[in-house]
Amino acid sequence: MKQEVSIQKIKSDAENSFRSGDFYCSEAIVSSIKDNFAIDMPDEMIAMASGFPVGIGKSKCVCGAVSGGVLCIGYFFGRTKRGDQKVQHTLALANELQGSFRKKHGCLCCHVHTQGFDMASGEHKNQCISFTGEIAAETARIIVRELGLKNIDEE
Repeated sequence: MKQEVSIQKIKSDAENSFRSGDFYCSEAIVSSIKDNFAIDMPDEMIAMASGFPVGIGKSKCVCGAVSGGVLCIGYFFGRTKRGDQKVQHTLALANELQGSFRKKHGCLCCHVHTQGFDMASGEHKNQCISFTGEIAAETARIIVRELGLKNIDEE
C-alpha cells in the first residue's frame, strides 16, 4: 500500500471512470481507491459495488456514491472476526462519511437528488459525477487521516 496519495487524483479518477461509462458511482469509487492506494484488494470488491448505483439496484434509495465510500471504509477498518469491537470505529467513520454528504446535500436519498431529472440527461449524469468525486475524495481523506498517510496535494 502506498504511504502517499493524491486525493485530487483519487477524485479525478473516480469522476473519469463514471464519466467514461467504465463504472457507475460506487464501482468507480472502489476502483479509484484500490488503484490509487495500490492495495491488494481483489477485483471482486469492485464487483461487490455493482448493486449500489442509482440508489441500490435502481431503487433510488441511498446514494450509490455514499455506498461505495462506505464499502471502502469497511475494507480498511472493518472487522473480519465475530465480536471484534473495532466495528464501532468503522461505524463512526461510515457515519462521518455519510454525515459529510448529508450536511452538504441535505439527505442521502437518490430519489430526492434526481427528482425532476431525466435519468438519461446530461444534468443527471453531471450531478452523479460530482457526487462520485466528492465521496471518493472524502473517503480518501478519512483513510489518509486514520492510517497516518500523506496527501501529496498538501505539499
